[in-house]
Amino acid sequence: MSDLERLCVHESVESVVPKEAFVEAFADLDVPAELVGDDGRYDETDAVATYRPRPEFLDAAWVHCVRAGYDEFDTDSFRASGVPLTNSTGIHGTTAGELALSFLLSFARMLHVYRDHQNETRWYAPEYDRPFTVAGKRLCVVGLGTIGRGIAERADALGMEVVGVRRSGDPVEGVSRIYDPEELHQAIADARFVALAVPHTPSTEGMMSTAEFERMREDAFLVNVARGPVVDEDALVDALDAGAIAGAGLDVFETEPLPEDSPLWDFEEVIVSPHKASATNRYHLDIAELVVENVRRFRTGEDLRNRVA
Repeated sequence: MSDLERLCVHESVESVVPKEAFVEAFADLDVPAELVGDDGRYDETDAVATYRPRPEFLDAAWVHCVRAGYDEFDTDSFRASGVPLTNSTGIHGTTAGELALSFLLSFARMLHVYRDHQNETRWYAPEYDRPFTVAGKRLCVVGLGTIGRGIAERADALGMEVVGVRRSGDPVEGVSRIYDPEELHQAIADARFVALAVPHTPSTEGMMSTAEFERMREDAFLVNVARGPVVDEDALVDALDAGAIAGAGLDVFETEPLPEDSPLWDFEEVIVSPHKASATNRYHLDIAELVVENVRRFRTGEDLRNRVA
């Protein structure tokens, strides 16, 4: 295995982090980091950190996708070429967990409604029985990886009853019961909140659709900080229209940006955030720490963290 001589930061990383700040985050690394564009060329002494794939990356020694989702990357090509591909999963428990909990708290205490009325300079008093506390309410977290555990940990700290859905039946701290994916309908039936934290795969695409919304409580809220396609948006709109569920906090969508003509913009009890669950002022540092660790692992011949191909 050749030693690394360059860490090439492709300019596409600016889709999620400031590119110059990301390069600067590697200032103490003994491998020089440099910003590269689409005209870059690579060899077996180069590592690449990028948001988007390019064919020439297959000439590098190792490629890191700076996002958790690597759907756009042709993993078969990476395997065939022998170039390791890693991603940035495992660092979003706090960021996505906090956003999910902010949705829960907003729905419970009506912060989104109050802000809407503030924008109209209107003093608003809700019906007495509308606001509630999250303490004691049941949250079902579907997917108990890093993000799901981050949600569960914070919900448990707020006194919520947390149940979860995962393929492994292994216990998770703060989660009182774990259901198999085949028991999804049973898991969500009594939950006041259902939070999605699963990856987008053929088995999870459209996993929340008409049948699932019919199983949820009429006063239940859906939260999606996973991937847009895991929710059937047409079915979600129908469920909201019919009052089958109470509302939804959505950070991800089938089409992004969310089209202007989407009905989801118009529901008072839908909160839309622009796929920014991971967005904080130190996100570039979170990703950089993972890349630095893998630089060390690559150079010592250890297994790379988060290798996906």
